[in-house]
Amino acid sequence: MLRRMQTPIPIAAVAAIATLALLLPLVGMLWRMPWTDLPDLLGTSEVRTTLRLSAVVSISATFACVVLGLPLAWVLARTTFPGRGFVRALVLLPMVLPPVVGGTALLFALGRRGLVGQYLDSWFGVTLPFTTAGAIVAATFVSLPFFVVAIETALLQLDERFEETAGSLGASPWRTLWLVTIPSIKGAVVAGAALSWARALGEFGATITFAGDSPGRTRTLPLEIFLALETNPDLALA
Repeated sequence: MLRRMQTPIPIAAVAAIATLALLLPLVGMLWRMPWTDLPDLLGTSEVRTTLRLSAVVSISATFACVVLGLPLAWVLARTTFPGRGFVRALVLLPMVLPPVVGGTALLFALGRRGLVGQYLDSWFGVTLPFTTAGAIVAATFVSLPFFVVAIETALLQLDERFEETAGSLGASPWRTLWLVTIPSIKGAVVAGAALSWARALGEFGATITFAGDSPGRTRTLPLEIFLALETNPDLALA
């Protein structure tokens, strides 16, 4: 049986400091929390509307990430094509862009006078900026990379012989995907979806830049918290 290596004291000390650095802000927030007023603060119609809208936006964005991200991750992990490195870098781009820059890019691409948005407006009458659909698009844009990276990593670690065996037994690529590949990486699918949902739920910069701040339409939870910090800190904490 392998013996667990003893942790050197300097490493343990630094690890403890890092843990405290992560814990301290949470403790400070809980220390300041208006516990006795929580039911009243969270029971207002404005808060309920914001929570409901945030749930709609984040869940819709997560669904979009799964639908778009599974095929994209499979292509990146299982095929070779010119420009694959560029596509992978493009997938990672929303993770490193400042969210406001991402929202600005969406605005110039999908806005009423944007590269594609002008045609969506003139041909189909579809306007995305400053709508709930726009908030979903912004949340999807920033959270899609988390799902794709999780699935691609899992696919790269998966033994391809399982898929090859299914193919040799007559299963089509589509049937192999649904009956062999996806069940084999279901843990990564759940983890990727959870990460995407959390990122979508917490999105602020891209949402306010592309979708604006309209109560009941685009004012999601992070926007509500930011506004409450200026006028009602107790509500923001709640």
